[in-house]
Amino acid sequence: MKFLVDHIYILLTILFAVASQLIIKWQMRTHDLSQCQSMIEKFTYAFSMLFNPFIMLSILLTLLSGLSWMIAMTKFEISYAYPYTALGFVLILVFSALLFNEALGWEKIVGSLFIVVGIYITSRSL
Repeated sequence: MKFLVDHIYILLTILFAVASQLIIKWQMRTHDLSQCQSMIEKFTYAFSMLFNPFIMLSILLTLLSGLSWMIAMTKFEISYAYPYTALGFVLILVFSALLFNEALGWEKIVGSLFIVVGIYITSRSL
C-alpha cells in the first residue's frame, strides 16, 4: 500500500506540470505575437503576461510540480521515477485535442503508445 501511495507524488508532479502548460496555452492562444516586431517587444509582452492571474496560477502549479518531484525523489530512484514524467507528453496530446481542437493523427497516437509501453517496460525494474 505504501508503495502505491508513494506514486501519488509522481502523479502530482505530472498533473501539476500538465495543468500549467494547458493554462499557458489557453491564455496565450488569444494573443498574436506576430504584431510584435522585435524580440524585445515579444519578451516585453510575454513578461507583461506574468501579471495575468491565470499565468500566475500556472507558475504556482509549476512550483507545486517541482515540490512534488522533490518528495518523489525521496521515495524512488530517479531512473525509475523519471520515465513516468513522459506521461505528460501523452496527457498534453489528449487534452490539446480535446480542449484546443489540435490535430490528433495516427502518428501521435502510435508515438504515445510507444511512450506508454516504454514506461511500462522501464517500471518493471523496481
